[in-house]
Amino acid sequence: MILGHIGARKGSKGVPRKNFRMIHGKPLIDWSLDQLLEHPLVGAVVVSTDDEEIYDHAVAKGCLKIGLRPAHLATDTAGKWGVWQHALESSERLIGPVEAFLDLDCTSPLRLPEDITAALELFRAERPDMVMSCCEARKNPYFNLVEPDATGALHVSKPLPGGVVARQQAPVVYEHAASTYVVDPAYLKRSKGLWEGRVIPYLMPPERCVDIDTPFDFRLVEFLMQEAKNG
Repeated sequence: MILGHIGARKGSKGVPRKNFRMIHGKPLIDWSLDQLLEHPLVGAVVVSTDDEEIYDHAVAKGCLKIGLRPAHLATDTAGKWGVWQHALESSERLIGPVEAFLDLDCTSPLRLPEDITAALELFRAERPDMVMSCCEARKNPYFNLVEPDATGALHVSKPLPGGVVARQQAPVVYEHAASTYVVDPAYLKRSKGLWEGRVIPYLMPPERCVDIDTPFDFRLVEFLMQEAKNG
């Protein structure tokens, strides 16, 4: 049994109520929720939210009835990990133990169904504690990310002996793309955060890793969706 999960908090400062805002004919959440509900490897789906409208919408589409998210998990400072733990525990009361916890971020709607399949296959092949979607970082801390010292002078964030004069010489750095996660339920239950265990990357192209956090991001995703539709 693979449990699909989406977290969709009511509040959003960057784009008001973005998770349920319409984009290309349906609410933003549905671009990810429909992928879970339609995927042949996903046995059950749950949406964790403090929004009654989103909750009723998800249940009507066939998601598990776990009730609204507790208030302490619905604040600006509530972390993803606690939300996942609560959703897993609440879901297993209804469906029993699950083999994998598959989370899709509803603010990253450009992933393809093939990305979900590939992430699940990587999880089954490697048996890590977690598979996390990533893309190659556009900026590299060994080459073109800089930070000021106490005097305000800039220095490369992660200097290497002899320096790095070309990007190709710099170590590969990945960007954590908030899109797709596959988590071992036992790891999720025993750990306090993402990085305590063996976390491995599932690499996606950057154009499928755009995360909506601002009005500009929303317009960009709309544009990319229209381009994909036009072929």
